[in-house]
Amino acid sequence: MQFTSDNAAAVHPAVWKAMMAADAPDAPYDNDALSQRLDATFSALFGRECAVLWVASGTAANCLALAAMVPPHGAVVCHREAHIEMDEAGAPGFFLHGAKLLLADGASAKVTPETLAAVIDPIRDDVHQVQPHAISITQASEYGCVYRPEEVAAIAAFAQARGLGLHMDGARFGNATAYLGCSPAEAAGAVDALSFGFVKNGGMGAEAIVFFDVEAARTIRYRRKRAGHLQSKGRFMAAQILAMLEGGLWLGNARAANAAAAEIAAAVPGRLLHPVEANEIFLTCTAAEREALRAQGFAFYNWGADAARLVTSWDAKDAHVSALARALAGL
Repeated sequence: MQFTSDNAAAVHPAVWKAMMAADAPDAPYDNDALSQRLDATFSALFGRECAVLWVASGTAANCLALAAMVPPHGAVVCHREAHIEMDEAGAPGFFLHGAKLLLADGASAKVTPETLAAVIDPIRDDVHQVQPHAISITQASEYGCVYRPEEVAAIAAFAQARGLGLHMDGARFGNATAYLGCSPAEAAGAVDALSFGFVKNGGMGAEAIVFFDVEAARTIRYRRKRAGHLQSKGRFMAAQILAMLEGGLWLGNARAANAAAAEIAAAVPGRLLHPVEANEIFLTCTAAEREALRAQGFAFYNWGADAARLVTSWDAKDAHVSALARALAGL
């Protein structure tokens, strides 16, 4: 019974079907008919003009998006628990040719204008210190907590006042949007670029970089090629993304994953380390308790000495979710 990661979930049948349908001759790279539809499809979804590039991983999506905003001598401000800091093996420094990450604090891996200012304000405006050029936030955060539209708006206003770009790591953007019950535009707010995640939500191997600053996408097309992410049969990348978007499959899948997490969280409210707002649950759990759960067939990750992380996915089986909720309540 798998609760380690939503990356372990199955590919949605609609995605396989779309990829099979795309298995016909078409123009190479991103000149095919499906890739050419992405800009208009995302523009309609967000209600403003977008330029969209597909890539194969969330790491590439994050780093290429930031490369549009940050020069090699600059810096990105993010939470100290951000994925780009903790789980991308130095990829931001690689893609950004040496740019630095500056780390901010905040509850549940969410930054605020105040915690961002605490990092930025002490930096002198001179050649001897690395200057920030962008802020990166994660929706939903690395602890499964969601930025409300007013929180994103406050950060966007802060970034604009400081002349900084704003990037959103949306590996679980679907889960955040589903939780908020708002439009995608409201969940994203006034960001300059969004890494729109599909792999964790039913896709196979395609993520989208959504540029709301359309001109920024021009340079990144060259960087994508240089990074090895311009696939020659790009229609298969676009097919996955379109299959997830059309008919709202991305949102339905996210709602299913969120509902499974909510059922599990409701069984152990006293153990929760963070509010459960998307599809991740962090809870107190001793080594002996974790061993007891694994003996019953549950797979999940340890999270430090006395905690565990549980992640639900779009295809979580009702029987497995209910069994885990009962097992946790019985500890």
